[in-house]
Amino acid sequence: MKRCFEKIVEGILACSGFVTSLTIVLIVLFLFSEALGLFGSKVVEEGYVLALNRQNTVSRLTPAQIKGVFDEEITNWRELGGEDLPIRLFRLEDVNEYYTEEELGEAYENAGDCITRLVERTPGIVAFVPGQFIIRPDSVHVLEDQTISVRDVLAGAEWFPTATPAPQFGFLPLITGTLWVSLFAILIALPFGLAVAIYMSEVANHKIRNLLKPVIELLSGIPSVVYGFFGLIVIVPFLQQAFDLPVGESGLAGALVLAIMALPTIITVTEDAMRGCPRAMREASLALGASQWQTIYKVVIPYSISGITSGVVLGIGRAVGETMAVLMVTGNAAVIPHSILEPLRTIPATIAAELGEAPAGGAHYQALFLLGVVLFFISLLINFTVEAVSSKQK
Repeated sequence: MKRCFEKIVEGILACSGFVTSLTIVLIVLFLFSEALGLFGSKVVEEGYVLALNRQNTVSRLTPAQIKGVFDEEITNWRELGGEDLPIRLFRLEDVNEYYTEEELGEAYENAGDCITRLVERTPGIVAFVPGQFIIRPDSVHVLEDQTISVRDVLAGAEWFPTATPAPQFGFLPLITGTLWVSLFAILIALPFGLAVAIYMSEVANHKIRNLLKPVIELLSGIPSVVYGFFGLIVIVPFLQQAFDLPVGESGLAGALVLAIMALPTIITVTEDAMRGCPRAMREASLALGASQWQTIYKVVIPYSISGITSGVVLGIGRAVGETMAVLMVTGNAAVIPHSILEPLRTIPATIAAELGEAPAGGAHYQALFLLGVVLFFISLLINFTVEAVSSKQK
C-alpha cells in the first residue's frame, strides 16, 4: 500500500513537472511566433503606396528617409540621390486643394483619376495614397515597398510606431534606457545592500537580526505601483529641486526606485550566503590575530562571493524586468539618453503602456512582442550568469 502511494505521488510530481515545462515552452514559442512576423511586414502602411512622377529616378527609400521627407526635414530629391527638385508632399486629405467637388465626383468616384493625373504632371511630387487610387500604375513611379529589416529594428535610433507613412521601430532607445536605469540602480543598491547584509550577518546581535530580517523581507511584498507612487510624490520633486531640472521624471528617479526595490533581494541572498560561512573559519581567523573586520574582509566575503554575486545579479534581474514603478517616474521619453538626469523609457514600460492600443496582428503589436523577446534574452543572460557564478565556487 505504501509503495503504491509513493508511486502515485511520484507520478503526480512527474506530471506536474512535465506540464510546467511544456507550458513554459509553449509560452516561448508563442512569443517568438508573434514577434518574428514583424520582419515580414511592409515599411509603408498596409494598403497604401508612395507614388512619384515617372521621371523621378529615386527607386527606394529607407523608413528613416520616408519619415524625414514627410516631416519636411528632407526637402530636395538631391538629398536622396535624385535630381535637383524640391519635394512636393501630397496626402489624400490634400486632394480638395487641387480639385473641386465637381471634378472629384459626388461620391469621389473620380478621385483615383484626378490623383493619378496630378502625379503624372508634377515632377517633384511624392503622393501617400491608398493603392486603389493609382488607377494607371504604368504611368507613374511607385516606390518599391520593402519589408522591415533587422537592422532598422535593432539598430534604429527612433521609436515612433504610429508614424505615417512609415512607422519607426528602433529598439536602441528602449534597450539603452533599460540598461541605463538598471546599471545605476545596481550601483546605488549594491553598497547599501552589501553593508546591511554584513551588519545583519556579522555585527548585529540575535534580537536585532530577528527584528530586521522580517522588515526587509516585507519590502519584497510591497506592490510595485506603491513604489511608483512613492517615487512620484517624494523622489521626483526632490530631484527636480536638487538638480534644477525642468521635470523631475528622469532615469535617476527610476534608478533610485529600482534600487529600493532591489535591496531586499540583494540583502537576503547576500546575508544567507555570509551566514553559510563555517564558524571554524571565522574562529581560525580570529585565533591568528585578525580583527573582526579583517575576518569579514579576508575570510567571510571571499568565501561568500558566489552568493553575493548571485544576489547582485538577481537584483539586476528585478530591476530589468520592473514595469509599473519605472513607467511612473522615468518620463517615458523614447530617446537615447545621454545623461541619467534625462527622461527615458524602458522595454517593460513600453510594452505595458502600448500593448493595449496596438491593433492585434499589426506591425506595432508584433514589435512589442519582439521587445518581449529581447527582454527574454536579457533575463536569460542574467540567469546564465547566476548559474555560472554559483557553480564556480561551492
